[in-house]
Amino acid sequence: MKAVTWQGRRKVSVDTVPDPVLRKPTDVIVKVTSSGLCGSDLHLYEVLGPFLDPGDILGHEPMGVVEEVGPEVRRLAPGDRVVIPFNVSCGTCPMCDRGLHSQCETTQVHARGTGAALFGYTKLYGQVPGGQAQYLRVPFGDTLPIPVPEGPPDDRFVYLSDVLPTAWQAVEYAEVPPGGSVAVLGLGPIGDMAARIALLRGAGTVIGIDLVPERLARAARRGVHTLDLSELGADLTERVRDLTDGRGPDAVIDAVGMEAHGAPVARSLQTAVGLLPDAVAAPLMRRYGVDRLTALHLAVELVRRGGTVSLAGVYGGAADPMPLFAMFDKQIRLHMGQANVHRWTGDLLPLLTDDDPLGVEDFATHRLPLTRAPEAYDMFQAKRDGAVKILFKPWE
Repeated sequence: MKAVTWQGRRKVSVDTVPDPVLRKPTDVIVKVTSSGLCGSDLHLYEVLGPFLDPGDILGHEPMGVVEEVGPEVRRLAPGDRVVIPFNVSCGTCPMCDRGLHSQCETTQVHARGTGAALFGYTKLYGQVPGGQAQYLRVPFGDTLPIPVPEGPPDDRFVYLSDVLPTAWQAVEYAEVPPGGSVAVLGLGPIGDMAARIALLRGAGTVIGIDLVPERLARAARRGVHTLDLSELGADLTERVRDLTDGRGPDAVIDAVGMEAHGAPVARSLQTAVGLLPDAVAAPLMRRYGVDRLTALHLAVELVRRGGTVSLAGVYGGAADPMPLFAMFDKQIRLHMGQANVHRWTGDLLPLLTDDDPLGVEDFATHRLPLTRAPEAYDMFQAKRDGAVKILFKPWE
């Protein structure tokens, strides 16, 4: 089969690799019909290389059709249409029972001290082959795949794998009061969708902050009050306060994460460590890694006293300096974590109707064959050509 593989810093390729096979009687094989390119994939492209091996298959946002089922699978049959959550979760352990699928006790990567395994996401999370491929082996066939109906296009459902539950959880964790205010830092796929969800759930003021004109314009068309950080600079805080009765928003969602702009020292350190041999770089990052924290520090600055900061952007630093005095003094609540995909499926499926209130059918800016993956990664990383969400079509 064809698959997107990691080959080095800022280098992916499309290779012919062995087809996946059933390894356990509860496995299923899925023929992938759509697979997203995620902002988290850019962390692999740019920063987390020491935890990857050349040839690792990338991608964690797939959907498709069941091709083969193991002998103990009862819930699915060949031909069923499914979305695959990015968490590899069993659905039956105490953590999954609590709705904490990203902490699944069955797939926690104990050797690395991390939570549930993830598809296509480094040794830190199990080194499980990913879904930017023509076929994918999926464990826990009776509990992990999300069945979806035939008929509507893939774009209606594919975002159940990551974008929708991650954005929904970001808004849930933000605890925006009815009619309240929320600022969203970063209007990439997660930030854009979080802003849409916040509006749908009754936020009175939704402020979207970014540097990319196309992303700002896209959010503005959905009713988001947008602010261009590159134009406002140091005046941003006052502008946000002007929009929120002088206090700041009730909540701020950081949808940027570890690769924020405006942190040249941390960026230089990340680049330098990434050039070291993996045997040296990996333990350095695990013990002394520092993220670019511009977005997180801005969130703490913007949020009102007694407000909530919700982290949806991925951070990976082990020694990040935090503004604890400001956080303590402002009495800020901080809520974060990988999205628990299955926890939110029941909330999200009713929204994927013909009315399409979240605009999922036109959410993708690019739909490309898998063979153009190297170009797509480069374009998305550079934010060229209005790229916000890219979907791969593995069979085109």
